[in-house]
This record gives sequence, structure tokens and C-alpha cells, in this order.
Amino acid sequence: MSWGTELWDQFDNLEKHTQWGIDILEKYIKFVKERTEIELSYAKQLRNLSKKYQPKKNSKEEEEYKYTACKAFLSTLNEMNDYAGQHEVISENMTSQITVDLTRYVQELKQERKSNFHDGRKAQQHIETCWKQLESSKRRFERDCKEADRAQQYFEKMDADINVTKADVEKARQQAQIRQQMAEDSKADYSLILQRFNQEQWEYYHTHIPNIFQKIQEMEERRIVRIGESMKTYAEVDRQVIPIIGKCLDGIVKAAESIDQKNDSQLVVEAYKSGFEPPGDIEFEDYTQPMKRTVSDNSLSSSKEGKPELRFGGKSKGKLWPFIKKNKSPKQPKEPLSHRFNEFMTSKPKIHCFRSLKRGLSLKLGVTPEDFSNFPPEQRRKKLQQKVDDLNREIQKETDQRDAITKMKDVYLKNPQMGDPASLDQKLTEVTQNIEKLRLEAQKFEAWLAEVEGRLPARSEQARRQSGLYDGQTHQTVTNCAQDRESPDGSYTEEQSQESEHKALAPDFDDEFDDEEPLPAIGTCKALYTFEGQNEGTISVVEGETLSVIEEDKGDGWTRIRRNEDEEGYVPTSYVEVYLDKNAKGAKTYI
Repeated sequence: MSWGTELWDQFDNLEKHTQWGIDILEKYIKFVKERTEIELSYAKQLRNLSKKYQPKKNSKEEEEYKYTACKAFLSTLNEMNDYAGQHEVISENMTSQITVDLTRYVQELKQERKSNFHDGRKAQQHIETCWKQLESSKRRFERDCKEADRAQQYFEKMDADINVTKADVEKARQQAQIRQQMAEDSKADYSLILQRFNQEQWEYYHTHIPNIFQKIQEMEERRIVRIGESMKTYAEVDRQVIPIIGKCLDGIVKAAESIDQKNDSQLVVEAYKSGFEPPGDIEFEDYTQPMKRTVSDNSLSSSKEGKPELRFGGKSKGKLWPFIKKNKSPKQPKEPLSHRFNEFMTSKPKIHCFRSLKRGLSLKLGVTPEDFSNFPPEQRRKKLQQKVDDLNREIQKETDQRDAITKMKDVYLKNPQMGDPASLDQKLTEVTQNIEKLRLEAQKFEAWLAEVEGRLPARSEQARRQSGLYDGQTHQTVTNCAQDRESPDGSYTEEQSQESEHKALAPDFDDEFDDEEPLPAIGTCKALYTFEGQNEGTISVVEGETLSVIEEDKGDGWTRIRRNEDEEGYVPTSYVEVYLDKNAKGAKTYI
């Protein structure tokens, strides 16, 4: 099957068909271009989507990604980012292997088609020229034959006429011969041109046109093959990234399988565990007994021996309330004690314990003490440990920098032409000072951490939790409330019990005990550390100082001591070593 023999007379249709083939190829190129644009747009959207849900650095959201479910989601985002990268690869490969290649091929195809059809038109014009020559020689031969025939008839007529002279007859005969010769020449010329035309026509239809059409056929077949190969490449480009996309999907599945609900539950415990023990049972307090004893104002204001002894929250009646200064102003006329007691029975607490108030304000204002004393013990320990680790990393970084500067200085000393060693002294001094400063800072936080973990000498875990002081720092979180509780989120609430009501009304009853005798000493203590008592109700002590103990720790982390006979106050129990007199009333023995 050959277009040259089968379609020898379809030159114009072949020209239209080949142009249509080029249009189809250009349409396919446009299709691939749009596909690459879609792939790029899809990859960009996937990357933006992955970036949108990535945790922000140094934010609370970043801390949430310690849970396995969040880690799996983060892995999914990373895999989607790689997935987007494969779509970018598809776009790049389609552009380089299909779009660019086919665009160049289309230009070559257009040039080849133009050349082939130019040769076809040239051959067509040549055969048309030969045909015109043939037609011209044919008309001339026909005309000469007619002229020769008329000249012959005219000669014969003249020759038959007896009236015509012999000269005229001779002239007519010569004219007839000339015309006859011209007809013979035209015949010979027409015959020659006819043979030549037939030869050209045969070559045109059997040689030139078939060759040209064969080239056009081959060109068209190459176009068809090329577009088929491009379609295969189109599929192969997609097929090549399928294994990598499969790995991305396998990574998502693996991340999903790595989710451990038990581990996440444990992380919740570690994140919010306070370290406090659950509250014990609340003892029943019988308020009907004091009501029975309250008979009259005179009976309540009688002599000390007949007066019932009121104790609030287990504290002795002569106790100096922490951070509440006694009112030494002239006393106002006293109200009957029964009125105050009735008011006490019906009123609500007027103040909260100082530790909870301070922690609550810290949480609301977003102010975090340097020693993290506003955190529960377990969370405080984690914060301090993290701070110590950060400082150690900074120390290591500065140490490496110092070593590098030292080596550079040694190189300068050995090779002065490379630099001045003295120029590094200032930098070396700064780095050394930074290391020393960081070490002091690390020691401070390590001391706080040791205190939280119980490595420093202290009386109780609760005292270690509540002292939170180091090197004169006054970030105490002090409490007098026996019912103080801490919620899991780090905030603190107060039990609205009658015991807190007793303590809330302590300032109102304080003047009732102004005339009491000073509390007797129940032992002695030795200061382990220096404590600066800057708050009301506290007393400053110096390391190594020996003082008298007048009230032991009631579980709130504070011990009441006395210096001489006129200066007394509270110090953190963890800052003193207490030696109690076993024979003293109410004294306990520490093991």
C-alpha cells in the first residue's frame, strides 16, 4: 500500500490531512502542558497544606507533638510533602521528555511537510507547463495543416483556370509547397513535443508523485509513531513515581500503626502529674460544743482558768500568723466574744492562704518565678531538669568555642604572619566569663532541682515543695491552710472548710491573745543556709546560727523560731536542722 500509487490524484486532500495530523500533535502537546501545570499546582497546594498544619516553632502546639498520635500526624504531613514532590517530578519529566521534545519535533515536521509539498507543487507545475507546450504545438500543427490545404486548393484552382498566367500559377504552386512544408514541420514539432510530454507525464505519475507522496506517507507515519511513543512516555512518567508514592503511603500507614494509646496516656500523666498525695479524710468538727459552753458574755470573759481554750486549725492560741503583723495600736473597745463567735459561725473566709493567692496571681498574670515554684512538684522538677539541660548545652557550646579560640591563638603564636594572638584575648575573656556565668546559673538550678528531688537535707517532702528558696531568692509559696489543694492544670483552689474560716478570722481574734505569755521553747535548731526573711511574719537567719524552736512544722513547711526573747518568726523547715526536746509538751521526735 502506497500513497503514491493509490492516491496519485489526491494531492490537495493529502495536504489537508497532513496539516490535520500536525494540529493533532500540537493539541496533544497542549494537553500535556496543561497536565504539567495541574501537577505543579497540585504539588504546590499539597505543600501549602502540609505547611499549614505543621507545628509552629517555640509554641505550645509544638509541645503537643510529643504524643504518638500527633507524631503520626506530623509524619503524615511530611509524607504528603514528599508525595507533592513526586507530582513535581511528574511535571518536570513530562515537560522535558514530552512537551519540549514534541515541540521541537513539530517544528521539524512542519519544515519537512513544507519541503515535500513544495516538490510536489513544482512537479505539478512542470507537467502543466509541458501540457501547455503540447497544446500550443498541437494548435500550430492544426493551423498549418489548414493553411497548407487552402494553399493546395488555391493552386489547383489557378492551374485549372486557362485565363491565369503561368507566372501566377507558378506562384500559387510555390505558395502551396511552402504551406505544405510548414505543415510538415509543425507535424514533426507536435510529434516531438507529444512524445516529450508523454514521457514527462509518465515520470510525473509513476516516479515524481509516488516518491513525493511516499515521503509524505513516511512523514505522517513517523508522526503517528511519535505521538504513540509520547503517550507511552506519558504513562511511564506516572509509573516511575508509583513506587515512591507507594513508599509515602506506606510511611503514612507505618506512622498510623506506631500510635500507642498507652504511651500517650502515660505522657498525659507526666505532663499534668502534680506529685501531691490525695487529700485524707476530713475530721468531723463538732460546733455544738462551743455553743453549749457559750452561756453568757460574762462566762466567756471570765478568768483565764475558766475560759474555754479555743484552737483554730490545730495551731496554738499564741501563734503569730504568717505574714500578718500584729496590730500594736491602742485597742478599741472589745465586743462581746459571743457576738464575734456568732459572726464567725456564719461568715465566709475573708482571706486565702498566701501561697495559693500568689500562685493564682502568677498563673493569671503569666508571671513564672525563676525557680518555677508556682508549679506542682512533679512539673517543677521537669521544668528545672529541662532548664539544667539547656544550660549544660549552652556551656558545652561556649566551651567548644573557647577551645576553638585557644587553638587559633596557638596557631597565631606559632605562625605570627597568620594573625595577631593578642586580638583573640578579649574574645577569649568574654567566652570564659560567659562559661563561668552559665556554670553559676546551672549550679543554682541544680540546687533547686536537688531540693525538689530530695537530695538536700530537709524535714519533709512537703517542706521541700514549699520552700523554693536559693541564695536569698524570695520566691516562697507559703501556706497556712491545711485544706490547700492543687488542681491537675496547675491552678490552686481552697477548701471552704470551717478550718479555713478559723484562719480567715484570725486577725479579728488576734487582739484577744495579745496579753498571752510567750510560748515556751520546745527545742533548738541550727541554720543550714542563710535565709533573708523579707516578708512579714518571717525572720532572717544566718548559716550556722543556733536559735530556739517555739513551734514545730505543722505540715506547711514552716518552723517558728525565736532569737533572744523579743524576736521571733518563721523560717522554711528545709533551711534548719531541728533538735526537739523530748520532754517538751507537744514535741515530736524526728527519725
